[in-house]
Amino acid sequence: MPQAQKPIDKSKGAIRPARTISKVGVIGAGQMGSGIAHVAALAGYSVALNDLKREAFDHGIDLVDKNLARQIAKGTISEEDRSQALGRIVYAPNLEAFGDCDLVIEAATEDEALKHKIFAALCPHLKPTAMLASNTSSISITRLAATTDRPEDFIGMHFMNPVPLMELVELIRGIATEDETFSTARTFVESLGKTTAVSEDFPAFIVNRILLPMINEAVYTLYEGVGTVEAIDKAMKLGAHHPMGPLELADFIGLDTCLSVMQVLYEGLSDSKYRPCPLLVKYVEAGWLGRKTQRGFYDYRGEVPVPTR
Repeated sequence: MPQAQKPIDKSKGAIRPARTISKVGVIGAGQMGSGIAHVAALAGYSVALNDLKREAFDHGIDLVDKNLARQIAKGTISEEDRSQALGRIVYAPNLEAFGDCDLVIEAATEDEALKHKIFAALCPHLKPTAMLASNTSSISITRLAATTDRPEDFIGMHFMNPVPLMELVELIRGIATEDETFSTARTFVESLGKTTAVSEDFPAFIVNRILLPMINEAVYTLYEGVGTVEAIDKAMKLGAHHPMGPLELADFIGLDTCLSVMQVLYEGLSDSKYRPCPLLVKYVEAGWLGRKTQRGFYDYRGEVPVPTR
């Protein structure tokens, strides 16, 4: 059984979590949602995974299975661990299926209006003690929480991509988030083997506040003809020792997500240094969103990715 909610020593100034997390709901079976389902199930939680279509859920489970197989190959988990984890994930065909969840994590597209719509439809089906979390990478937690019937039980829980590999989860409190909600969320995240970093509720939080402007600047560097896609990525990999070049990373994240975060920064902070590069806008308008559409700053339709500029 999950060991998420161990008593916390109040003598150290912490607060004992008010709730026990046993069943977790995840909305969105894409790369992030399936990754969250993966780590939660592997940690022993029952997981209900929802998406608009059953095909999306099946694709998400296939991704979970492949990533678990990679962990077996590395010797970090056993075949039994894999089988048990897959057995803990069930399909949630609708939002009513989250009625017995202790925590529901929204991992839908980075679109604030869509998230508002999801929470409005979800809340009537939740039990009174259920907590809500958003995996948003940039949108105000206070604003999202205010659209629900439980802002005090709402928190930002920003997992990094790819979820099974990345160690960090950003925790973001909204203005109404209660101490017990925060403490419960932190204990849950740590039970997944993750490390938390606490961010204030400012646009893009910590990681994306730093990372996305760097990517946007790399796109400007390409836009202005300072270097080619290949030269820019090579320069940052060999010159700054980054594991991925910024344009390669943008394709991995999704250019639509990169643009959404930059728009949140630009609109939220009213600073021209966050203006999205016109070339990034053009790629998104063309539907060239990176790896998920097979074209972005690289073309992935062949055996080897080829720069598109």
